[in-house]
Parts: sequence; C-alpha cells; structure tokens
Amino acid sequence: MDRLTLLAHPGHATLPLDVLAGLTLLGVAPFLLVMTTSFVRIVVVLSLVRSAIGASSLPPNAVLTGLALVLTFVTMSPTLERISHEAIDPYVGGKLSQRVALERAFEPLRDFMLRQTRTQDLAAFARLARAEPSAPRAAPAWVLLPAFVVGELRNAFAIGFALYLPFVAIDLAVASILMGLGMFMLSPPIVSLPCKLLLFVMVDGWTLVCTGVVSSFR
Repeated sequence: MDRLTLLAHPGHATLPLDVLAGLTLLGVAPFLLVMTTSFVRIVVVLSLVRSAIGASSLPPNAVLTGLALVLTFVTMSPTLERISHEAIDPYVGGKLSQRVALERAFEPLRDFMLRQTRTQDLAAFARLARAEPSAPRAAPAWVLLPAFVVGELRNAFAIGFALYLPFVAIDLAVASILMGLGMFMLSPPIVSLPCKLLLFVMVDGWTLVCTGVVSSFR
C-alpha cells in the first residue's frame, strides 16, 4: 500500500532528500555563521576590547559570543530577509528545487561578502587556488570565503588598534606616576585597571563599540 501511494504521489519521494539536506545544513550552520557573516569581525573586536581593558576573563567568553551573535543578526538582517524572500519562501511553497533554492540563498551572502572584500584579496586567493582570473562577482566560493575572512580579520585588527590607544595611554600615565612617586613595588595594572574601567563606563564604552563595529559594515 505504501508503494502504491508513493507511485501515485511521486513528489513524496523527495522527502528523505529534504530531510538529508536539512540535516546537512544544520551540520554546516556553525561554519557558515562564522565564514559568511559579520560574526568574525564583531567577536574579534569585542575580544580585543576586553584584552585592552586588561580584564582577561571578564566579560566571560559566553557573554561576548552571545553579544556577537546578537549583533551579527542585527547586521545581517537585510541579507537574511533577502534569503527568506528569494529562496526559503519559494522553496517552502514548492516553487523551487533544492539546488536552485541553495543557489538563490547564497547570492545575498555573496553580495554581502563582496561589499566587505578587497579586490586584491580575491586576486591573491585566486592565485593560490590556481583559478582563472575573473570579475569579483564571478569569483568561486572557495576563493571568496578566505578572502572575505582575511579582510574581516584585517578590519577587526584595525578597529582594535584604535581602541587600544586610549588604554595604552592610561597604562603609560599610571606607570609614570608610580615611578615618579617612587612606588616601584606597586604593580601598575593594579592601579590602571580601575581607571580604565571608570573611563570605559563614563564614555558608555560598550554602546560605542557595538555601534561602531556594526556601522563599519558596508
């Protein structure tokens, strides 16, 4: 009876393939989240801020990762809306095959990554992959992904450098004052850490950092 039903409704035969595709997407979802979104830049900047303050374990990694995820969804919301409108909704409605839906879902991500990626990085990884030179729009995924991630790391380090400078200035000022007072036995970080925390709170640092890093995306 089940065989006759399957023959009468051949579209049901794709159900196992749908389940397999869904499980595969769930398995690679963390990889896609890191490699194709704004997560890399945001989490690196937040980690550099924590390191610059000098509190190596505060906020905890779980808090920084959670905040980075929330900011990633805020940054990627226009792209996610495009994916839902152009790929997910038509696929759920039965208007697209799995392959076409995946191709359409990748296009908004490709547009986002290309806006953040330099042409020089694409050319460098195209040479490493021994791929034929092509326009950025036609760059294959295995060239675009590493170029995008390297560009995100570069941008995150540039933002982190700018954020480090005020805290380094506080460390130097505290060290100079302690040396001038002859307090050589007192460790400068013991005094500079409260000063840096006070400065960061007074200028509403976390809000400024989150606003700045989200605004840095094109």
